[in-house]
Amino acid sequence: MYLFGNLIYISVLLINAIAILSEDRFLARINLSPSSYDPAFGQGADASAKAKIINLIASVRTLMRIPLIVINTLIIVYELVLG
Repeated sequence: MYLFGNLIYISVLLINAIAILSEDRFLARINLSPSSYDPAFGQGADASAKAKIINLIASVRTLMRIPLIVINTLIIVYELVLG
């Protein structure tokens, strides 16, 4: 059970780290913002590893915003009550 709790903490922290990345300040500087990616003519939207990383970051930032608020609140309450 101790290992399972640590895996949950690690996964929540990694998802938080992806969710708070700024497109203007950080992602654009390293060419990972969705606006900086423009696939070449004839290529699929997910042809390269870079495109997959960009799509993953955009998906996490879009889909996990509300669930992360709830999960972070539950973890904070859990830590305050049970320590």
